[in-house]
Amino acid sequence: MANNKYVIGLDYGSDSARALIVNAITGEILATSVKYYPRWKKGLYCNPKINQWRQHPKDYLEVLEASVTEALAKCSPDVAPNVVGIAFDTTGSTPAFTDESGTPLAMLPEFAENPNAMFVLWKDHTAVKEAAEINEKCKANDIDYSQYEGGIYSAEWFWAKAMHVLREDPEVAAAAYSIVEYCEWLPAVLTGVTKAKDIVRSRCAEGHKAMWHESWGGLPPEEFLVKLDPLLKGFRARLFEKTETADKPVGTLCPEWAERLGLSTDVVIAGGAYDCHMGAVGAGVTPRTLVRVIGTSTCDVMVSSYKEIGDKLIKGICGQVDGSVIPGMVGLEAGQSSFGDVYAMFRRILEFPLRNILPTTALKDKLTEEELQGVIDDVADKIIVALTKEAEKIPISESTLYATDWINGRRTPDANQLLKGTISGFTLGTTAPQVYRALVEATAFGTKAIVDRFIEEGISIDQVIGIGGIALKSPFVMQTMCDVVNLPIKVCNTDQACALGAAMFAATAAGIYAKVEDAIAAMNSGFSKTYMPNEENHKAYMPLYEKYLKIGKFTEDEIFKA
Repeated sequence: MANNKYVIGLDYGSDSARALIVNAITGEILATSVKYYPRWKKGLYCNPKINQWRQHPKDYLEVLEASVTEALAKCSPDVAPNVVGIAFDTTGSTPAFTDESGTPLAMLPEFAENPNAMFVLWKDHTAVKEAAEINEKCKANDIDYSQYEGGIYSAEWFWAKAMHVLREDPEVAAAAYSIVEYCEWLPAVLTGVTKAKDIVRSRCAEGHKAMWHESWGGLPPEEFLVKLDPLLKGFRARLFEKTETADKPVGTLCPEWAERLGLSTDVVIAGGAYDCHMGAVGAGVTPRTLVRVIGTSTCDVMVSSYKEIGDKLIKGICGQVDGSVIPGMVGLEAGQSSFGDVYAMFRRILEFPLRNILPTTALKDKLTEEELQGVIDDVADKIIVALTKEAEKIPISESTLYATDWINGRRTPDANQLLKGTISGFTLGTTAPQVYRALVEATAFGTKAIVDRFIEEGISIDQVIGIGGIALKSPFVMQTMCDVVNLPIKVCNTDQACALGAAMFAATAAGIYAKVEDAIAAMNSGFSKTYMPNEENHKAYMPLYEKYLKIGKFTEDEIFKA
């Protein structure tokens, strides 16, 4: 083992962070540790009624130390001295305002409990109004600065969130010096950066969400940003001009964090990127392959050669950025704002009697509070399993309910966070499994809408790769999706593809590999299963898909007009 080199991939998701210790030569995963964000788990600083989702930077630092040290403790003693690289992936766009030192304002005592001083999580939709204003001004401008981001700017993205917070909170606005993305801040912390101007900026984050593009000199010019809102005055000069791809080192581990993690100050820290982009690398993305990171939402990632992309501007997606996934190719991003969250929503509805009636029954006198809660949780955990078992028995010809998947708005094609979900076709005989099947079909139809948009815009897709818990654990969902899109779907062999992708970037930044593709070839986990489409099922689903499109158009045009 003395000749082996090890890397650490850190994957920061919506609810938790996971650290993966990987042999950089073989790709063997030695250990993993998952830690939940303590403040987030308590529901602090969030308000679901107004779609406000905020996370405290202290959560990120606490789980960083806890997960890395726990994972290393599971390894033999000779691993830590031979760790050569660390890389992060995070959710995004998840920005925060900082002071001049690059410290998020929530780390300062006067802002410690202020949600507006914290990181604005990707799924925060408080900036719908600001996104609409950005779209209006982009379309009226000589240069449409949203053109490389699908031509529609989203409430989930950098500038909309910045505008909203500045307008809502004068105290934060007065103290704010710069803005940092989550995936940029963590590498800066580990390398001991003490000035906002020295933070290395992510090509992935800024290209996809902040309207950064080389053709107009980086970020949109000051004149345009001030047109969006005078409160943005001065930020461009205090932000950045250049961005870097995640395969490049941003520095080495600073003494403070070397001591806290039990590692050497020689450890190379790679640039940061979004979780799904590194997840696509962890899954072994290649041209003509759509990688779906399937969780609470989906992020769909592709890479395209310069020749294939040419001068195309892909409409209604979440951006096309040179080097955002693999340097030397154009990264393409799409996705659904809710996927697993759609099923979770329905489960919560069915849990109502468990959570609100059962605790008041005679059982309350027979069981301790802890035992009763255990019974409730056990039954709740079986709801989706039971629904799946019954939904699978329903023939496609008897799928008489039609639903849209926009429970949390629509990401692509054509972002619209104002949309809500729709279910049509109820009768007095409708059952819970029928509703569940309609929701599963809706998420599959949303997938097809994304696939169709890429193909319509000239980007070929030969296969799909699925990663994440749903891909590994939900054959009914995956086969339905496969039949609807009529493409083979491979399932990545690991449930930690994002962290593994981060490890590949760490190995590349540390010089183990000359390029990311070499790290993919050496470190990939392979595939556990391949779903093949059933042609008869596909034909049966197409009339239902047409109804999905019609219901969706009616929903958007008549009920939830933007």
